[in-house]
Amino acid sequence: MNPVTGGVSGALPPLVDPVPQLSAEERARYSRHLLLGAIGDEGQRRLRAASVFVVGAGGLGAPVLMYLAAAGVGRITVIDDDEVDLGNLQRQVIHSVPAIGRPKVESARDRLAELAPGVRVEAVHARLDAVNIDALLEGHDLVMDGSDNFATRYLVSDACEIAGIPVVWGTIDRFRAQLAVFWSRPPAPVDPVTLRDLYPAPPPPGSVPSCAEAGVVGALCGTVGSMMVMEAVKLITGAGRPLLGRLVLMDLLETTHRTVTIRPDPSRAPVTSLPEGTDETCAVRPADLDDVPTVSAADLAAELADAGSSGSVAPVLVDVRGAGERAVAMIDPSVWVPLDSVAEVATDPTGVLGRAAARGPIVVYCKSGIRSARAAAMLTGAGFAGVRSLEGGIEAWTRDVDPSLPGY
Repeated sequence: MNPVTGGVSGALPPLVDPVPQLSAEERARYSRHLLLGAIGDEGQRRLRAASVFVVGAGGLGAPVLMYLAAAGVGRITVIDDDEVDLGNLQRQVIHSVPAIGRPKVESARDRLAELAPGVRVEAVHARLDAVNIDALLEGHDLVMDGSDNFATRYLVSDACEIAGIPVVWGTIDRFRAQLAVFWSRPPAPVDPVTLRDLYPAPPPPGSVPSCAEAGVVGALCGTVGSMMVMEAVKLITGAGRPLLGRLVLMDLLETTHRTVTIRPDPSRAPVTSLPEGTDETCAVRPADLDDVPTVSAADLAAELADAGSSGSVAPVLVDVRGAGERAVAMIDPSVWVPLDSVAEVATDPTGVLGRAAARGPIVVYCKSGIRSARAAAMLTGAGFAGVRSLEGGIEAWTRDVDPSLPGY
């Protein structure tokens, strides 16, 4: 992270040229904007002319889409490859119970048609990757990054750096959030700043829990999503002072809010191409865990079943997820040792892990198989023999063995 003092001193020129005029219906609908000197008739006509690309129709994407459409942005494209499930509705307020099982982008498109029928919404039910992102971004003035994983955030940032498109960026975690605007080619004399100037590289996969693993308060999504749209409105219309070159840090539990200024990293090489095979799920096995033995969900289930009939020793399952994740779903029976406690607990031969190893071979599991692989490597290094990681985690177990377990 590269925070310094200084920064953008004032407003930027409007990002979008205005349409010639508003209709009578539009003037009535957006009358509260027309009363604002910083937006007014011309600013509203700029919003009407704008094309915005939204990454994700989930926690941040939901309020972003709602308020972009309500503000009168003329064209919105949203991409997401996920479907609505019950656990989304606590925070993804664009969706509803009847939409469960539908693609999120289709649910969002239908809701926006009810809210703002004059707004053109294009729904793309697909993964965003290095192959399709350039074509999808073409013709858009601005990108709203509401993605929930590091691979997609860096993919979006890199593609927009190459294309010179500004990005409104937000991240959420439990009760905390970050918000910024990045732009590789802003108007002079403003300094260009991108995500890689703030955070040069993503953290190792699995080292930072996702919202699905750590949790998030629903109101945080609405707060940050609304602030992201305010940044979009400022950029499109030229109103106010945008967050380009600044990072907002929020904690809603403590009700704190601070801003730090960021500058381009002079030692950073500019991004000129995208890597092939970018996987926005970020659920890839790090190279340092390649040698950790794994077992598939189906094979583990067979071992557990055979132990009851053949007399062989049943594997002992160790859950290394957080308490909240275990409360949502768990494989029963299993021993619970959170990942951040594994190294310490492993040093006590009479502790819970020592007792587990005395009962049978240990199989460690988490949500997707990455944290469990790290835990298995720790246990092997501590002298435990035959430790394996459940390949694909509880997600694979739910898919292949026990569909009755709730997803999260």
